[in-house]
Amino acid sequence: MSTIQTQIPAGTWNLDQIHSTAGFEVAYLAGTFHGMFRDVQAELDVSDGRTRIEGTANVASVDVKDENLAAHLQSPDFFDAERHPELRFVAEDVDLESETVNASGEITIKGVTKPVEVTGTISAPITDAWGNERIGLQLSATVDRTEFGLNWNMPLPAGGNALANEVTLAVDIALVQQA
Repeated sequence: MSTIQTQIPAGTWNLDQIHSTAGFEVAYLAGTFHGMFRDVQAELDVSDGRTRIEGTANVASVDVKDENLAAHLQSPDFFDAERHPELRFVAEDVDLESETVNASGEITIKGVTKPVEVTGTISAPITDAWGNERIGLQLSATVDRTEFGLNWNMPLPAGGNALANEVTLAVDIALVQQA
């Protein structure tokens, strides 16, 4: 029986930043607010029958459609970029036994580390036109932002708040095997 795990060659796989995205979405008012981080790093290590992934996002690289809002997201109301310049995710034992990826890991936001379950998909390795082995990995998780101290909200006149607490984090990354 052949599985994705046996198809992913052992070694270190580094992020291809040009072909990767890391973002978030949260319900806001009558719609969904989307943002992303431009400066991200990730590494997948496949060795000894285990797979480990680690990734970071530079908070100062948060990208939204309004620079004033980006500044607010970097303030202590949200990510507090000055005191907590990066977000981090680590999973020590990623299950790649099928096309569905499952991992229990830890995420650190605003200096607070919590367990998180991520799910997603991984592509089988391909060789690009320059002879590099590549894989694609899509992962997502939902977290309660208030558990990380991101408590800002705006009460609405009819009751309730403008911003939901549940945030979906999603990465769609390309990884290249280190030579």
